This record gives sequence, C-alpha cells and structure tokens, in this order.
Amino acid sequence: MSLQVAVGKNDGEDAYTVGANACQDAMSRLGSDKADLAIVFASSKYDQEKMLAGVRSVSKEAILVGSSTAGEITMDGPAKKPSVAVMLMNAPEIKFYAAVGENIAGGPREAGKRAAAAVKEMAGGTLNAFMMLPDVLAGNGADTVRGVLDALGEHFPVVGGASGDDFQFVKTYQYLNDKVYSGTIVGLGLVGNFKIGIGVKHGWLPVGMPMKVTKSQGAVLHELDGQPAINIYRDYFGAEEAQKLQQETLAKLAITYPLGMTVAGSDEMLIRDPITVDEKGSITCAAEIPEGSEIRLMVGSREEAVKVAKEAAQKAMEQLEGLPPKAVIIFNCIARSKLFGDRSGEEISAIQEAVGAETPLIGFYTYGEQAPLGGEVRNIERCNPVFHNETVVICVLAG
Repeated sequence: MSLQVAVGKNDGEDAYTVGANACQDAMSRLGSDKADLAIVFASSKYDQEKMLAGVRSVSKEAILVGSSTAGEITMDGPAKKPSVAVMLMNAPEIKFYAAVGENIAGGPREAGKRAAAAVKEMAGGTLNAFMMLPDVLAGNGADTVRGVLDALGEHFPVVGGASGDDFQFVKTYQYLNDKVYSGTIVGLGLVGNFKIGIGVKHGWLPVGMPMKVTKSQGAVLHELDGQPAINIYRDYFGAEEAQKLQQETLAKLAITYPLGMTVAGSDEMLIRDPITVDEKGSITCAAEIPEGSEIRLMVGSREEAVKVAKEAAQKAMEQLEGLPPKAVIIFNCIARSKLFGDRSGEEISAIQEAVGAETPLIGFYTYGEQAPLGGEVRNIERCNPVFHNETVVICVLAG
C-alpha cells in the first residue's frame, strides 16, 4: 500500500470543537480510523491546548507536529477566517520521528541541534529528510537552521517554516504530540521509501544600485558603502519618508520593499526582511547579513510572485522523477499574503496548476522559511539549506 494522505479544516469559535472537526474531516477523507502522522496548522486565535486536545481526541496514536500560523492554507486556498487545518498520512513505507528543541532564547543554534540530534537518534542515525517548525520571535532563525545542520550535516535536505501568530508578532506556538510549546523548534524526521521535491522562489525584483555591507553585526546592518544603512531607503524614497521609518515600524514598508543579498548557488537574491531602524540609521533584519555582502533594494510584484510560485512547484515536481505527488506542504511568507491582499488565492491556484488541484495540500503563512538554496535536494553536495524571508517554499512527497 502506498502513501495515503488527506486534509481537513474547520473554523468556528470553540477551540476543542474546531480542532476535533478539522481532524475528523481529514480522517473521513483518509478512509481510515487511524493515521501514522498528523500535521496541524492553526490560528493563534484559538486556545492552543484546547484546540490540540480536540485534534488528539480524533487522532490519538499519530505522531503529531504542528504550528500556530499567520494564516492557514489548504486545497481551497488561503483561509478567509481563523481556522485549523490538519493533514493526516498513512505511510506503510515511511517512518516518522519527532522531537522538540526547547529554549531558543537561550541559544537558537543549540536548540536546533538538540531537536535534530534527538530525531536522528530516534531514527537510529539514518534520516532521509527533516522538517522544522521554529519560533523566530524567540531567537535568530538562521542560527536555528545552523544548529539543525550541525546535527544532520551541512548539505542535509531541510525544509520548514517559522511559526506565526496572525501578524501580531507577540507569541507563537509549536506542537508535538499532546503538548503545546512556545520558544522552541519542533522537528520531524522521515525515513523510508519515498521521494521529496522542494521548490523555492520569491519573485521580488531588484531596484536601484547595489551597495556593499561595510559594517554589520549579526542581524544588525549598520553601514552600506560607509553610510548609515537607512540611506538605502532614503535615497529611494526621500528623506521625509526615511524619517518616518525611524518613528514607525520599518516592517510595514519591508512587506513590499525588502532587502536582497547576492548568494552563491541561487538564481535569485536571498531576501532579508528589515524590522526596525534605530536613531543612528542601523537596520535590524530578520536574519544576519554578513559584512562584504552585496545588497539591493527589492520591490514586490504580484504578477511575478504568481509566476515564480508556479515555477517553484514545477521544480519540486521534477524532483519526483515522474511519480505522482501524494502530499504538498507549503511554507509561505506572511509578506506574500500582504502583497497579494484579497488576491492571495491566485498564488495557491498557480501552485495547484503544477501539482494538481486534487493533490492533498496544507500550508501556512510563516515568519520565515527554511529550504535549500534553489530547492536543490537531488545533488546532495549542492543542497545548502538556509533561512529565507518573503519566499514561497513548496515541498512535495511521493511514495
């Protein structure tokens, strides 16, 4: 028997009922009374413990991983209201192992390493793929990725998305089996007879002249071409607008005007989200930008974003080598939802044109994405997982 997958969703006011109904919806579509794996993506609006208890009341034995979100995605497209989405899998030829790395605030790299090492140990030292769900409000997401790779190897196929909280940026949650966590990374390891394909694209376009990072410290960008970092926005938008950025949150503008960094191994620039700017003009980003990097201001385009989402899905499908996809998992930056507004369904429809409208699909809007540069997983030496911003990551499974 091959991999069987089904997705259910529900919305409403009572957290326990919504969780139970979403899982029951998936179980009914699965045509079984039990599952090997449950993936749960839920609005932070709900009482998280009650919601998870509702899911577990239906699927008691499945290994369960999941995350709070900034919006849920299923075959019907982006959720129009807060909801719970559940993907269930029965996989006779795949074994799943899951663990948590706690206390990201105390050291994101160490937390990532703990989660991945625990999963690897459970699997007897052999893994084929790893999915991560980190809390980036608690610590540097890029460091969490590095910790995972410390345990699994620098070229290991890693994919995932950072938990959300409905665009509040206050507190996010991660789920493992019966327990709700915060400030952690939950990791899922897969071992067995299956194929995985990963597509990674953003579609943001560079504008203006490239600038060199002449002073930075971790995620704080101090100087570009020897000038305060904020000048990249001042030169493009004018002094008055740049002054506003120092009084309000830069993150609002970064939705459509993030920064792009040239990196080896990718045909697109790696996006970095600016979050805040201080009185000296230093910009704090969602992940680090090393000194010496070449930076461009980027602009978002709905048309380009739709086009590249389909291209990313096609790239993921190619890696299945002709096998039909059985499951699609999407990690999609919240910035893309904000860029599209009411038209966000167009992007998901474009993805479905490539993967098939009937293929079970689940996903969520994230606070950052994790995937190899260019989605490369077949040539393991070129598989370089990193932390992305404003990017759509599409993972397809066949088996």
